[in-house]
Amino acid sequence: MTEMATEVVAEVRGRVGCITLNRPKALNALSLGMVRDLMATLLAWQHDDKVLAVAIRGNGREGPFGAFCAGGDIRFLHAAGSVGNPQLEDFFTEEYALNHLIHNYGKPYIAFMDGIVMGGGMGISQGGSLRIVTERTKMAMPETAIGLFPDVGGGYFLSRCPGRVGEWLALTGDTIGAADAIAFGLADGFLPADQQAAVWEGLGTQAFADGAAAQQWVASKFVAAGACQISARTQIDQYFALDGVSAIVAALERANDDWARATAATLRKRSPLMLHVVLEQIRRARAMGLADDLRMERDMVRHCFYLRPGESETLEGIRALAVDKDQNPAWRPARIEDVSPELVQAFFKSPWPAHAHPLAALR
Repeated sequence: MTEMATEVVAEVRGRVGCITLNRPKALNALSLGMVRDLMATLLAWQHDDKVLAVAIRGNGREGPFGAFCAGGDIRFLHAAGSVGNPQLEDFFTEEYALNHLIHNYGKPYIAFMDGIVMGGGMGISQGGSLRIVTERTKMAMPETAIGLFPDVGGGYFLSRCPGRVGEWLALTGDTIGAADAIAFGLADGFLPADQQAAVWEGLGTQAFADGAAAQQWVASKFVAAGACQISARTQIDQYFALDGVSAIVAALERANDDWARATAATLRKRSPLMLHVVLEQIRRARAMGLADDLRMERDMVRHCFYLRPGESETLEGIRALAVDKDQNPAWRPARIEDVSPELVQAFFKSPWPAHAHPLAALR
């Protein structure tokens, strides 16, 4: 196989393990093969004394950088979920185990989060020890638009954003840029996009005493990210602290300002069922460690596909967005006000006894 055909290009340059996601036409959306390649690479380097640190980037359509990772391969999820392909189960189990490994890696893991960083792209970057954003970064967890929830540890890292930012990002799926990502604790520093290549090259050619020195050298290149774009922090904390989704939307719809009206309109387009599930997820996850959150999310994603045979919100959401592209999902229930608490709670009942859970080994 040629290097260009490889979806994950991994090489040790100097004392740094360098990973390039190489599926540019799909904005580096993660396939099961990519998840497995990343896991194998990181496990091989974890205890290799020759590798002091790891750096990861995405290939864009014009070459390195420009697109980090748009998430999981939702077309694969739709195809596998529609026919009961067991690789669907493998994908989520192995992806979440990969997310856990990155958070607990033990060596610096430096993520160049340029361009699109969404869904699964957040999963392979949020656990990093240094998360770099640029003026091109577009960050989001947009899963409620496809009848899913912010998984890959989203409950864990979104719930730890300041105030009620986690609820807002999880429910709306709104996109943020570099300065907001840093302010919300979802990135560590800003690097102008045109300086990334030089820093990447330097990681492979500089002599570093240890991994910490490599990370400190990259951090020394950071510059100010500029002003935050989100001016609605007070409103976010006010509305998204309310008791439930119905209360949040009702209050937004009563408000007399453009931000509140636009936010309510966004929420009305999302899966009503998954909005309720996601609010519960974020609030439960605030009190959880990462391993417990990932186990909870593994339960939830199983239910997204199999709790209601023939009525999967996720399959319907992906169909409307990416398969038929009619942008007109038939959500069930159709209204936020019609979702029963019993249906929401069913997503949090594990289909496995604790000892047999696919992620039982995570600590």
